[in-house]
Amino acid sequence: MSMRERRAGRRRGWIAALVVGAALVGSAPAARAAVPLERVGDFGPNPGALGMYVYRPAGLPPDPAVVVALHGCTQSAQVYADNSGLSTFADRYHFLLVFPETTSANNANRCFNFFEPGDNRRGQGEAASIRQMVARAAADYGTDPARVYVTGLSAGGAMTAVMLAAYPEVFRAGAVVAGIPYGCADTVAGAYTCMSPGVDRSPAAWAESVRDARPGYGGPWPRVAVWHGDQDTTVVPGNADELRDQWTAVHGLGQVPDRTAAVGPDGTRREQYLAADGSVAVEVDRVPSIGHGTPVDPGTGPQQCGATGTAHFIRSICSSYWITGFFGLDGSGPGTGALPAPAGLSATGATDTSVTLAWDGVGGAASYAVYRDGARIATPAGPPFTDTGLGPGSTHTYAVAARDGTGAEGARSAGISASTTGAPPKCWTADNYQQVRAGRATTGGGHAFARGSNQDMGLYTTFTTHTLKESPAGYFVIADGPGSCP
Repeated sequence: MSMRERRAGRRRGWIAALVVGAALVGSAPAARAAVPLERVGDFGPNPGALGMYVYRPAGLPPDPAVVVALHGCTQSAQVYADNSGLSTFADRYHFLLVFPETTSANNANRCFNFFEPGDNRRGQGEAASIRQMVARAAADYGTDPARVYVTGLSAGGAMTAVMLAAYPEVFRAGAVVAGIPYGCADTVAGAYTCMSPGVDRSPAAWAESVRDARPGYGGPWPRVAVWHGDQDTTVVPGNADELRDQWTAVHGLGQVPDRTAAVGPDGTRREQYLAADGSVAVEVDRVPSIGHGTPVDPGTGPQQCGATGTAHFIRSICSSYWITGFFGLDGSGPGTGALPAPAGLSATGATDTSVTLAWDGVGGAASYAVYRDGARIATPAGPPFTDTGLGPGSTHTYAVAARDGTGAEGARSAGISASTTGAPPKCWTADNYQQVRAGRATTGGGHAFARGSNQDMGLYTTFTTHTLKESPAGYFVIADGPGSCP
């Protein structure tokens, strides 16, 4: 019996936990064509014994970006390609997709071995094989080494964190879907504990695990997005908080979000943590009312993607749309097209939760890109445009760019500031006991948790005090830092 076969046998018990209770929402879709993947038979050194598959969309440019996509347990490269919706945006924005695939010879339920020291270290096992796939993609397809990204679900999400920590110089950004922090587990028993009830460490301790994975590396560190269903009982939502703590600390940031908003059709709660230059270094997206899986939103709309009917793909929000945007692959960087900047941008109306914008049309424009606080939020056909889901009494900066028929953006307009109506968010400072009694926090396991965000406030006692900010109504976040509350 080989070493990998012996390791597979040890995993049979705990791997079942990754699939028990997985959400499967919606009816089976109509028959659809499989995403055409190319198998790369020999991609070089492969100590992790993985398979490599590539999706190459039509119109791939000479130096495309590449996204590495890591499937979840019981899945395959083909299943992940067919259901996650990533190929929709590879077609739209012309980037290469690489799908690593593990097998039952490696792991009884075809999970990436994020918890094995022989697979989750730089230069070893599966981590080294995935790194080699990136090198092969550069050699075969001319991919841009400055635009390499990684994402994955569950065990693939945990392996995403491995790749970001072990190879920070390779990956510009990553998105962890229903995963766990790097360094949480090096054993089967540890993996169980990380999944549920979770492991609580200080941000500094989590950050040290990342820095130890690549000794001597001084940055820049990858940007990280975290996606998690708030009803996940397989990999508990507290892992999203621990991932946030890990990567904000790596970036030298605090754990109080600089911006919060609701996005998508389901009101996914977005928390963003900004670097000194105003870019989003870390983002947490908490998807309401779903369990363990990749959030998808089947359909043909501009923000829709994916398919349900297969385990671990849950009808909610098209996470791949927002992840593509977080990576900057949707053209949300500075425009390179020839169209001039729109003139006359102004705010023509506002409510407690929305701002309406208008601007002068640009000849030859097929659509427009609207930016809020530096991030592209929509591509309407023309003015007016109403930005919704904002907080009362909040102020934002907007700009607009014209897009030609190919989607290339021209110059952005000058920015304007606009505010919603209503009172700004409310804040309360009190001990944890009083916060719970007032309904602003809940309790569990002897700790208090901010209602809505589920941020851990520490022990449920009168000796621990926090400031909680409410925005929107009923959703509270810890706001202890200077300037965190208006």
